Amino acid sequence: MDFEWVAIALGDVAWISHAFVLGFLARLIGLPPLVGFLVAGFALNYMGFESGAMLQKLADLGITLLLFTVGLKLNLKVLIRPQVWSVTALHMAIIIPLFGAALFGLASLGLPLFIDLDLKLALMVAFALSFSSTVFVVQMLEKKGEMNSLHGRIAIGILVMQDLAAVFFLAASSGKIPSLWALVLFLLIPLRPLFSYLLKKTGHGELLILYGLVLALGGAELFELGGVKDDLGALIMGVLISTHPKSKELAKSMLGFKDLFLVGFFLSIGMSGHLSLEALIIGLLLTPFIFIKSGLFYLLMTRFKLRARTSLLATMNLTNYSEFGLIVAAIGVTSGWIDGEWLVVIAIALSLSYIVASPLSSLDDRIYSRYRGLWMRFQSKERLPDDMLVDTSDSTIAVFGMGRVGCGAYEKMRALHGDTVLGIDFDDDLVKEHLAKGRKVLHGDPSDADFWDKIDKDHNIELVMLALPNLQANRDALDQLRKISFSGRIAATARFPDEVEKLRKSGAGAVFNIYTEAGVGFAEHVEAINRG
Repeated sequence: MDFEWVAIALGDVAWISHAFVLGFLARLIGLPPLVGFLVAGFALNYMGFESGAMLQKLADLGITLLLFTVGLKLNLKVLIRPQVWSVTALHMAIIIPLFGAALFGLASLGLPLFIDLDLKLALMVAFALSFSSTVFVVQMLEKKGEMNSLHGRIAIGILVMQDLAAVFFLAASSGKIPSLWALVLFLLIPLRPLFSYLLKKTGHGELLILYGLVLALGGAELFELGGVKDDLGALIMGVLISTHPKSKELAKSMLGFKDLFLVGFFLSIGMSGHLSLEALIIGLLLTPFIFIKSGLFYLLMTRFKLRARTSLLATMNLTNYSEFGLIVAAIGVTSGWIDGEWLVVIAIALSLSYIVASPLSSLDDRIYSRYRGLWMRFQSKERLPDDMLVDTSDSTIAVFGMGRVGCGAYEKMRALHGDTVLGIDFDDDLVKEHLAKGRKVLHGDPSDADFWDKIDKDHNIELVMLALPNLQANRDALDQLRKISFSGRIAATARFPDEVEKLRKSGAGAVFNIYTEAGVGFAEHVEAINRG
């Protein structure tokens, strides 16, 4: 047995255990676990530990899988919207010179750490600070069940555009000249049907995950052999299958692996430099800059005809710094362009930005409702087709959330009550599918104060059925119903026993536990067949 590798493994296990403890503590106080991972890296660095071989491999795998999942999320229909590509391009074109000038101004004052920054290096640090976190935003949107909402799709689209800019920087920074073999990589395009066919046949279990790893790591290796940055290969492989119906399922399957391997990256960042008082102070000074980023995002989105609420919710999610900023900074440190302490500074600013952004993202609807008059001052008079308010005056029953449960409820109620039943969902693509099948479904968000204000004036709704994707979404809708003093009946769905009481306290007259009641309904169905 190679005892040297045993020693390395034991050391890395100790670091990962340390990361788990601090990540768990971060989660307990409502912060993303990766804040704990960064703190763990700083703490281990302070205690004299150095990054091990296993940890570095985890970090490299994490970045590769991150780029692969970014490729899987590339939706050209979203990216070509002016509200995405124009907002992203204008935002970076304004923020990078603005932040760069501020950093260069501090350098001209001779402040420590800034003194070695010329204008070019100041712009590179500003470039690293211009990104928002894909990991953070995806986690928050999935937690709230808002991935397919308009503001969620706009935020993800902007993040993907930013990530593409980072990938091009990574490819250019490698300084590699592609070999002639790189031309062979174009053969991957005609092989796309084969990749899609294999994805279709992999099923839904461990083979699907393994296939994702093969595509990501295989693509990275192929590009490396061709003299092209390996991470770009992982991104391209993700893009090649991004339009396949199972790409979303694959992305979800890979999410846990990507997050696991990124632990190594965040730990290695914390251990890459010494945590000094100087770095901590500069990290603190950079944290308020996220509000400048946010203000510009909000202003640009409203100028591109998005409603005030849609713009604000997307902006709240983007109010942070990014792990891609750390990757860009790491490239700068490795290439000898900037001092290694800048990596620590950006890691500190990133951690603090998450601490600020977490409560903002969780309370975004309340912030909008409370200061609605302020946000409305910036709203354009023109509306986008998928950002319009809706008319429900001819409906008496509204089913919110047209997934499997909501769709089943809609069909049953329509069979009993006819065309007075209305389905409402914030996923525009899902709404189009239901409309194609002859269902009466509108695009809308029950946590949108503007939506409830509209139907409050002239609606005839007597029963609201909430079949939204999670507890928080249902509670937000109940909160809005309470604000407009809705006098009709309200029913809601729950997935776990503890949710039933919470929904009743929030105002639901009837709560349906879909797992418990599904079993009861199944038994009754079998008995009905037997009696027949």
